[in-house]
Amino acid sequence: MRVAGTVAVAAIVAGCAGSSLPSLGGNLPGWFSKSGTSATQAQASAPGVSLEDDCPSVDIRTGAGTLAVATKPQEPTANDLRYQLTFVELARQCFVDSGNVRMRVGVQGRAVAGPAGAPPQISAPIRYAVVHEGVQPKTIVTKFRRVPVTLNASNALFTDIEDDLSFPLPPLAVLQSYVVYVGFDEAGERQQPQTKQKAQKAPPKKLERSVAPELRR
Repeated sequence: MRVAGTVAVAAIVAGCAGSSLPSLGGNLPGWFSKSGTSATQAQASAPGVSLEDDCPSVDIRTGAGTLAVATKPQEPTANDLRYQLTFVELARQCFVDSGNVRMRVGVQGRAVAGPAGAPPQISAPIRYAVVHEGVQPKTIVTKFRRVPVTLNASNALFTDIEDDLSFPLPPLAVLQSYVVYVGFDEAGERQQPQTKQKAQKAPPKKLERSVAPELRR
């Protein structure tokens, strides 16, 4: 049944692949919202450093490029699928401001309704993370966003832009090892278990000294 579910999901996505999608690869300034800081001004604040060439790349985190939501999460089948989220396009821009790198990272995704029926309003839980890759990868900064998606038909496109992934500007050789990972994070908003506070012990009571009757006189 799980194999059948996988085949059914693939068929749904394949059936939607024929529709035309906007090409975002070569038109980043037109896709991102305009701001007062231009690339020329950003480069002027860090002479000799061109973030057009050294802007960290964006990639989909392994295993987090698709999110399938079913009525029975523990044992999903083809008929239990409510909707599925996938990424379609990624884009990024980099600026330098007062010794910090400010990144804009944008994603375009697709929501596809499943056989079990999807609600008209859903949300896409998206995690952005800047990681310094190496022998021991280190997360530099991370942001979580829950993007509302209106699913009026069998499928819908959605777009999200994280406008401020900021971190201190490292040496150029180090910056080349930075990667921005994007992925669906269904557990992103779950609260961490709170640590139990130890009950405070009551202060010891003062013991009154017994005074002999003859000393009270």
